[in-house]
Amino acid sequence: MSRQILDKILTNKQLQKKSLAVLLDPDKVELNSFETFLYACTENRVDYFLVGGSLITKNIMGEMIAVIRQKTNIPVIIFPGNSLHIEPTADAILLLSLISGRNPDYLIGQHVIAAPLLKQSGLEILSTGYMLIDSGRQTTVSYISNTTPIPHDKADIAVCTAIAGEMLGHKLIYLDGGSGAMYPVSPKMIEKVSKNVSLPLIVGGGINSPEKATAALEAGADIIVIGNAFEKNPALLSEIAEAVQTFNLSIA
Repeated sequence: MSRQILDKILTNKQLQKKSLAVLLDPDKVELNSFETFLYACTENRVDYFLVGGSLITKNIMGEMIAVIRQKTNIPVIIFPGNSLHIEPTADAILLLSLISGRNPDYLIGQHVIAAPLLKQSGLEILSTGYMLIDSGRQTTVSYISNTTPIPHDKADIAVCTAIAGEMLGHKLIYLDGGSGAMYPVSPKMIEKVSKNVSLPLIVGGGINSPEKATAALEAGADIIVIGNAFEKNPALLSEIAEAVQTFNLSIA
């Protein structure tokens, strides 16, 4: 099975090169203006597209990916909410195990249902320890998954959970405040998790300024994810992309 994207992520971590991912929720994408947005992503050197969400009501994932393929060379990674969110035309899928929660359906149940389809899909499977962090409000993922996020100020719980995820064989750790987060995962928590696991660390939710992006990168995030923030403020894409590029230049 292909490891192209995972190998790239691992290589970037070794080089201390940070990456920017844009989360595209099919329910919030307007296909008639999508090409213009994709051009902006290419211009700002976005590294990855994450396509998906906790709850999807518009069946346009395949159409979105087709347009992305036509207009960019940016890899497409599925960010699934359940076993229905499998699109073989993507490059890879985050096989998310919600290790911060105690709902067996999101630890292994959905994965069992999806496994035969994933095996046939040809997608690169990125086994990911997914950790939901309190962000000041209930998010869609916490409601849908019926799980309690890790408290914002309990970095030690996050560390122990991430260590367990690494020991269980996950290849990536994802700290997520969720869509519409009031505030991002704290730099203190990011730093502690980063220092205690060797896996690449993805951080998303509440990153709505270049300053917050830089703080997450400095704390140890390898990939930062923006979504809801740029939907409200399109200029934020270029501002955060510039922050990532500036950070990479500073360590070059």
